[in-house]
Amino acid sequence: MNKVIQQVTERIQQRSAGDRSAYLARIAAAASDGPARHGLSCSNIAHGMAASGVADKRRLTGQATPNIGIVSAYNDMLSAHQPFESYPALLKKTAEENGATAQFAGGVPAMCDGVTQGQDGMDLSLFSRDVIALATAVALSHDMFDAALCLGICDKIVPGLMIGALSFGHLPVVFVPAGPMVSGLPNKEKARIREEFAAGKIGRDELLAAESASYHSPGTCTFYGTANSNQMLMEFMGLQLPGGSFVNPGTELREQLTRAAVQTVLANTGLGDNYTPIGRIVDEKAIVNAIVGLLATGGSTNHTLHLVAIAAAAGIRIDWQDFSELSAVVPLMARVYPNGLADVNHFHAAGGLAFMIRDLLDAGMLHDDVATILGHGLSRFCQEPTLADGQLGWQPARDTSLDTDVLRSARAPFDDEGGLRLVDGNVGRAIVKVSAVAEEHRNIEAPALVFHSQDALKDAFNNGELDRDFVAVLPCQGPGANGMPELHKLTPYLGVLQNRGFQVAMLTDGRMSGASGKVLAAIQVTPEAVAGGAIGKIRDGDIVRLDAEAGVLSVAADDDLEQRETVAIDVSAGHIGMGRELFAAFRKSVSGAEAGASIFNTTG
Repeated sequence: MNKVIQQVTERIQQRSAGDRSAYLARIAAAASDGPARHGLSCSNIAHGMAASGVADKRRLTGQATPNIGIVSAYNDMLSAHQPFESYPALLKKTAEENGATAQFAGGVPAMCDGVTQGQDGMDLSLFSRDVIALATAVALSHDMFDAALCLGICDKIVPGLMIGALSFGHLPVVFVPAGPMVSGLPNKEKARIREEFAAGKIGRDELLAAESASYHSPGTCTFYGTANSNQMLMEFMGLQLPGGSFVNPGTELREQLTRAAVQTVLANTGLGDNYTPIGRIVDEKAIVNAIVGLLATGGSTNHTLHLVAIAAAAGIRIDWQDFSELSAVVPLMARVYPNGLADVNHFHAAGGLAFMIRDLLDAGMLHDDVATILGHGLSRFCQEPTLADGQLGWQPARDTSLDTDVLRSARAPFDDEGGLRLVDGNVGRAIVKVSAVAEEHRNIEAPALVFHSQDALKDAFNNGELDRDFVAVLPCQGPGANGMPELHKLTPYLGVLQNRGFQVAMLTDGRMSGASGKVLAAIQVTPEAVAGGAIGKIRDGDIVRLDAEAGVLSVAADDDLEQRETVAIDVSAGHIGMGRELFAAFRKSVSGAEAGASIFNTTG
């Protein structure tokens, strides 16, 4: 085992000992009680099965057959979740064929950051994760179930389902994906067209045509953002069937994997000999495996929030120092857009996650001694699904990558380090994703230009005011201010300026998402401005030093930055309209970014 990975794991175990022990005791007590349906009153159980068929009612009132709760993020606006429409019927049929029952326990909301990017609705995006966790808990609260299947893919949805499921940590849970859309417009061409639109060289019609050629059919968007990072994490944590993340929707293999998810979760219930609840799968080693996977693939910066919140839901405490120390030793093995030109279909064809997990295990970068939905050992995930005569089978992971421009061995990686860096200084602590940033752009020392909104920066660009070296500072974009929206809308404008030869960067207490690209950005600054953080005290002309290599984030000012008053920014406009009035309690109680930007206190 790599020495640093072992040391970080042991530190997390020591830090989490009390909270983890209390969590395990809670789920053990819940498991000993069993599903409440075995002790429900006649009226209770009658309500719980009133709409079921005769055969299902017979099973539900018995003691020996399991009942699966289905929790789904289906809606037909999101391309990634539209395929889930037909899943419940297939899951129920498969359960029946295996002598069990399945009930649709509840739906959870699923918003699309691609639709709300740069719009007012994006202020609800991060908070939707905790709403999804709450909705998952409500769905499972009827306590009719021996196990659960969670259907979700995109950005906040899988983390929300995870947090909710972990509050029912005594249940076996399997995550069920739907797969990515087939490849569309090449990512390099998409990025070029976006920058040409930002520069005013093409119109909206040309931009819309390009975007529609990129996002064109059912399935997950094919770039390696938070949604596809979610799918990777589920495999690295042993919660989703091996090799199933990036199988396209509507294929026979996809259907057989969905059926196999039912059989897998049934094998793990307390009614058999292999009881494997999710709360025991998600332990300290599994969380470290997840971080290693994130780093090795160059995954989404959003998971420096989500993994913290997921871990806390299982009684585990991690912080950005853990990410930083692991990043220093985990090799970058993948180049998938925005960290390269390929998409996840190309990555999957080159060998995908099975190749990567096997290679990282061989290199001592992953813990093999973990529980998974397939039994003990992450090595069970070093295999790919196959079809032969309509039957699902498995074959060993490939020995070599089929495309070393997309996927490489841990011994000959694209970079010896992972893609995330921690920077700190008198501004606070922040995350920088460097896997797509050229080495010559990984540090900057330039005057600050403070903007109070994305539109303000866009207007300055259109007015020709930004043709110079600068660091764009956007305070009051944190969770307590306005829900911490992604600021990805600014990437094309800053990219154009960088292409013109200017040194530019961004500094914000907001997010930049899994689509963080070629422009240096220190994001998720904590403490945030509305909590008194120094980012809210920066003024135009202050010299910002952001050095991702040295881990430095500092501001040089004529006076003492700490003694300054926070610049008065009225954030109330971001609290009204588009449902934002309903989230006042979230903004008031949310934790800081490094604590997961969560409204829950799930530890202790």
